[in-house]
Amino acid sequence: MKYEAILFDLDGTLLNTLEDLGNSMNSVLERHRFPLHALEAYRYFVGDGIENLVLRAVPAGNRDPKTLTDCLEAMKEEYGRRWMEKTQPYPGIPQLLDELVRRSIKMAIFSNKQDELTQIAVEKFLSKWPFEMVAGARASAPKKPDPSVPLAMAQKMGVAPEASLYVGDTNTDMKTAKAAGMHAVGVLWGFRDTDELLMNGARVLVKEPSEILQLL
Repeated sequence: MKYEAILFDLDGTLLNTLEDLGNSMNSVLERHRFPLHALEAYRYFVGDGIENLVLRAVPAGNRDPKTLTDCLEAMKEEYGRRWMEKTQPYPGIPQLLDELVRRSIKMAIFSNKQDELTQIAVEKFLSKWPFEMVAGARASAPKKPDPSVPLAMAQKMGVAPEASLYVGDTNTDMKTAKAAGMHAVGVLWGFRDTDELLMNGARVLVKEPSEILQLL
């Protein structure tokens, strides 16, 4: 199969956002006098949108609607202030994107991060590269693992789903790729592990960004 396009997840795939997400959420928990979490725990809290991050981070006995709403609003404000303190592209990502552009491979980004923050993050760290489309979580469109947005992206790029790689780091990404009929590529530098990716549909795993080029 000749692949003509790549759809990327953002957090944990192109950008290492874990420390800023974890530090922001821990600040919110501290203000509410809740226990804090180690950074490693946030690898399993993130990936399904900010609402699920807050739900997973708040203690089980305190997940009443008012507390969750208060923590969600506080997290949006806190992360909105400090989202770029530690965030950077993963090593090897700039070189990968350079080569994909050289090869005229079409590229898009689909994230479960809020759309506004997705657009800002891409503009800050990835504006050098010509992504055909960039989309985050919006009320008007279903989040991953629903395949609607990736399929619409492929259609707009004029590429068949089966001629597209879908690159991500979580079970949600692999389920999205499978539902869209795209070739699921799990990255091992992100937030989750080998077993999770394989159990949820990864057709290939890569340890370094440059390995993606071997799939083309």
